[in-house]
Amino acid sequence: MKLKSSIIFLLLAGLYSSCENNGKKLPILGNKDISSNGKDTLYQTIPDFSFINQDSLTITPNTFTDKIYIADFFFTSCPTICPIMKNQMQRVYETFKENKNVAFLSHSIDPSHDKVPVLKDYAKDIRIDNNQWHFVTGNREEIFDIAENHYMVSAQEDPSAPGGAIHSGAFILIDKQKRIRGYYDGTNTNEVDKLIEDIPILLHNE
Repeated sequence: MKLKSSIIFLLLAGLYSSCENNGKKLPILGNKDISSNGKDTLYQTIPDFSFINQDSLTITPNTFTDKIYIADFFFTSCPTICPIMKNQMQRVYETFKENKNVAFLSHSIDPSHDKVPVLKDYAKDIRIDNNQWHFVTGNREEIFDIAENHYMVSAQEDPSAPGGAIHSGAFILIDKQKRIRGYYDGTNTNEVDKLIEDIPILLHNE
């Protein structure tokens, strides 16, 4: 009888936890404004962009239609935080691998080195063999601009820094309306655990 009661308790606890998570909503972050009618709140969104990924495909916002995605900034020769970020993002990728509603977008801030073949080898090295995780290159100033002014994270050239550039270690969660829904320290396991927990919440509310 005790065993049966324990099983029932665990099932009810799991159901309660699921309902509790389903009731949660993530904040909408970034700048906001009021519409011309004075009634609606207009939230900051990620603008149009066009970059090239490891498979020589053009990546635009249309790539992420009806998807949420996690964005970050990196470069393949980064000697500091990028290897940690890579390992942490792999955890997220493995959790949501092949989930058609979740995608990943990693922007190289060193396009002069990180050309398509380099990004292709990088993806192969970490066993990315589908079109869910895009490693993109493009005009460096455009990448810096979208980082600083739209994703609201740092990315800039710095000759004094290891590798010649500095960038944020943030993982940025973007919803289907291209709004920012969360920032997570990509070098911190607990923060990445929180991202893994928040993704299903966002999917449920989208």
